[in-house]
Amino acid sequence: MAPVPPGVRLLVSFDRDQWYRALTFILTFLLYTSFHLSRKPISIVKSELHKNCSAVSEAAIIASSSSQQPSLLSLHTDVDCGWKPFDKSNYKQLLGAMDYSFLCAYAIGMYLSGIIGERLPIRLYLTVGMLASGVFTCLFGLGYIYNIHNLSFYIFVQVANGLVQTTGWPSVVTCIGNWFGKGRRGLIMGLWNSHTSVGNILGSLIAGYWVSSNWGMSFIVPGLIIIIMGVVCFLFLIEPVRWSGYGYRSLLCSLPQSYDTELLLPRESERIPMQPVVVVKSESEPSAISFMGALRIPGVVEFSLCLLFAKLVSYTFLFWLPLYITKAAHLDAKKAGDLSTLFDVGGIVGGVLAGVISDKLGKRATTCAVMLLLAAPTLYGFSMISEFGLGPMIGMLLVCGGLVNGPYALITTAVSADLGTHKSLKGNARALSTVTAIIDGTGSVGAALGPLLAGLLSAGGWDQVFYMLMTADFLALLVRPLTCII
Repeated sequence: MAPVPPGVRLLVSFDRDQWYRALTFILTFLLYTSFHLSRKPISIVKSELHKNCSAVSEAAIIASSSSQQPSLLSLHTDVDCGWKPFDKSNYKQLLGAMDYSFLCAYAIGMYLSGIIGERLPIRLYLTVGMLASGVFTCLFGLGYIYNIHNLSFYIFVQVANGLVQTTGWPSVVTCIGNWFGKGRRGLIMGLWNSHTSVGNILGSLIAGYWVSSNWGMSFIVPGLIIIIMGVVCFLFLIEPVRWSGYGYRSLLCSLPQSYDTELLLPRESERIPMQPVVVVKSESEPSAISFMGALRIPGVVEFSLCLLFAKLVSYTFLFWLPLYITKAAHLDAKKAGDLSTLFDVGGIVGGVLAGVISDKLGKRATTCAVMLLLAAPTLYGFSMISEFGLGPMIGMLLVCGGLVNGPYALITTAVSADLGTHKSLKGNARALSTVTAIIDGTGSVGAALGPLLAGLLSAGGWDQVFYMLMTADFLALLVRPLTCII
């Protein structure tokens, strides 16, 4: 049999390589979209958990002087006033504590998740996390179905869900990060990271559809979706495979690459003996990096602290924006949730723009700095313009979304991938998951603090919340790497 010409061999390998890239891109995009889709309902349901009780009370007084039956009126008032225990005057603190319980568990779990993820099969690790997350999301919604009013129940569900959701980010970034060269990584990962905003938008629409009639379904439907995607992950995500002694090394999720067109299979692996093969770990194979080793990579600590403040701002909007719009624009929960999706639309544009600019300039830190510098005064403008009607608010939502989520998206994707494949690692590709977990874990500390502080400060007026957000943006600007390491 005539040997296959080198040109044909390269073409076949290149086509297969591109197909695997497309599959990994699309599949991980959909998987993490479902993660964010399941996180969004709580922000939509907040305005339903605590309604405007004062307005209901005024209606009750007026109606009591008429011929309406008191018993029916009393029942209507009790139902419309909110969902116990969130129907009290301290509802903002309770809702903030519920956000904090999820995000604090997420932040703590993230530091461990990356280390565990480097040592377990990615496909199984991610599948178990998605199935468990779907179960806990549904469990929150069942609180409505079974009329549960115990705060401890909701806190427990939030904590458990926060822990299992940490399996997602390090896994998908590890899968996608090693498939694209650094030269165009900002653009590719900027597009890919739009799954965050797409998930938020879909979550808002799904939750908004049921929020006024049966808010339990606002959680159950997203929970079922992430369970289905967990099954898809198990069936279609290909985990790393290693063969030693025969020159074959096929790594779908962690293939180290020097060039975008690197062959999926080296030439030495074209023929594998048809006999039982014992898979062993090669002595030359690099081991997973330690936690302290990852911290010593130049730029990891600085960008982690930068993300702490950037994510504080982003997640405060994620969890509190619909409620703010409800109060500021006097809209119902569904309309406020729909309007809040414009912030995520702006986030998609901002993330892609940040990636493109950082690719062209080759300066990730500088790109982040400019967007953070513009974000702070824009937040102040948003707090002022919100009082002038829906038109100005719509425009400012788009601009704020782009400037707030641009740096957040860039750091969690392209920057994490760059640092996880830093030249100081000398080709060790098994650091990406740990580096990603450290950066996002530190950012999640800010994500936990932001909504909690918003719940506490909003009791004294929303202006205090915006001052806190502007301060966080300036701090993110100050702690970013002063020398543009990447």
